[in-house]
Amino acid sequence: MAKGHSLFIADLHLSEQRPDITAAFLLFLQQKATNADALYILGDLFEVWIGDDNPSPLLTEVATAIQALTAQAVPVYFCHGNRDFLLGKKFAKRSGMQLLAPLTVIDLYGAPTLLMHGDSLCTLDIGYQKFRAWWDQKWWQKLILSLPLWYRQHLARKARRVSAMDKQGKTADIMDVTPDEVPKVMEQHQVRRLIHGHTHRPAVHQLQLVDGSAAQRYVLGDWYSQSSYLDVSADRWQLHFHALSSV
Repeated sequence: MAKGHSLFIADLHLSEQRPDITAAFLLFLQQKATNADALYILGDLFEVWIGDDNPSPLLTEVATAIQALTAQAVPVYFCHGNRDFLLGKKFAKRSGMQLLAPLTVIDLYGAPTLLMHGDSLCTLDIGYQKFRAWWDQKWWQKLILSLPLWYRQHLARKARRVSAMDKQGKTADIMDVTPDEVPKVMEQHQVRRLIHGHTHRPAVHQLQLVDGSAAQRYVLGDWYSQSSYLDVSADRWQLHFHALSSV
């Protein structure tokens, strides 16, 4: 029997260094997600992903928890983020998640809705977009995944340091979505509602498309200091925020 609402999350950045976020996520799965029609994870579930062969206990814990949710007839859908773009079919099968295309349109209680991580909307960040075009190529991903696990771990640590330094030299506008890009993408996919993460700026944005129709962009929040999720039903689209200690 349909429960009448779906949940959307993004940018949890799960890691061994933040067990509080992992605990909040596990609590969310147990207390909130079991009553949903579906759970959509729109990227950056993990802080970094070095391959499905990573033996980290964290990955086992998370996979087991998600699989337990899917066993209760709650499908879990995953869209890759810029931190976990290498997450593959093996982990998806292990956790019971269904992988989504980078841009996916779903019928959300009668409203055609575009789902995406959101980083492709930040077109003013030219350096990042060049890097994104590089790592988005399948041959490059296969090359990286063919490297020894220890070396991939080394590359991941180096990438995080470079990313942190890179952000310090960028303005907030550059790292946010490009305003003109949003309606363009929505019009290409013939939708009036968009849900994404990546920017860590939770909000509901009202905009107007070229044909004059009203549209909405829902931005999911990160989980660094609080849990954040979007709860959608036929008559309600609501962003929620809770302290990490209690979802």
